[in-house]
Amino acid sequence: MDELSAIPASPHYAVIFTSLRTGGDRGYAEMADEMLELARRQPGFLGVESVRDASGFGITVSYWESEEAIRNWRENARHRLAQRLGRELWYRSYAVRVCKVERGYTFGE
Repeated sequence: MDELSAIPASPHYAVIFTSLRTGGDRGYAEMADEMLELARRQPGFLGVESVRDASGFGITVSYWESEEAIRNWRENARHRLAQRLGRELWYRSYAVRVCKVERGYTFGE
């Protein structure tokens, strides 16, 4: 990504997904694009930022209005399929952290 998500009014929630990829694509890029578009249509979705380095280590932070919105996203049927395929094909390991954002600051453009 080459831009930051706008900081929404606080408080809101952040889901931090850190992962280490397996080798090869095996449909990953297509599913990642689909998940981004699907997340953007979810009620309560506020934005996302994502990076991955050459070794396969990545961090994706998605922003949500509420814990209920996060639960609904987690339980989305298509997202559940992506989660299963992630465990079976695309990730060597991952961690998910859900945080309440009390305030935010920006600098620059």
